[in-house]
Amino acid sequence: MVSNLQSRWTVAGATFVLWALVAASAVYWGLKFTTPSGGPVAAAPALRAAAPADPAAIARLLGASPAAAAAAPVASLSSRFALLGVVANRSHGGAALIAVDGRPAKPFRVGAAIDEGLILQSVEARRATIAASQDGPPVLTLELPAVRK
Repeated sequence: MVSNLQSRWTVAGATFVLWALVAASAVYWGLKFTTPSGGPVAAAPALRAAAPADPAAIARLLGASPAAAAAAPVASLSSRFALLGVVANRSHGGAALIAVDGRPAKPFRVGAAIDEGLILQSVEARRATIAASQDGPPVLTLELPAVRK
């Protein structure tokens, strides 16, 4: 009696692969049908947010004068920004390395937004000017610290 051992292993291997595919398909479709569908979901009730407080109105209520209120934003702005480096050319273009609110410093090109409502207007040898718009008046001028010898 002659038996073909090679043919027997081929048939057994093909049968195993076929049943493995059937089992994988059954598991896939079983999981697909048992998980909840992405049908309509009840919307969460909308929460009403409190209106933001107006700092100028609160300052007037507490007796602040308008002159002191005008000087306060510039002082608070200068404490928020730190100039760590500049790369400037003769046409006041280039980039500045600025740290905002104590976070790690990031490079900003002239015209890039530094913070909400503020852009880097120009860069000079040891100074960077920040303004509300590219053509507007400067809001803040940052200078590099003096070089230690």
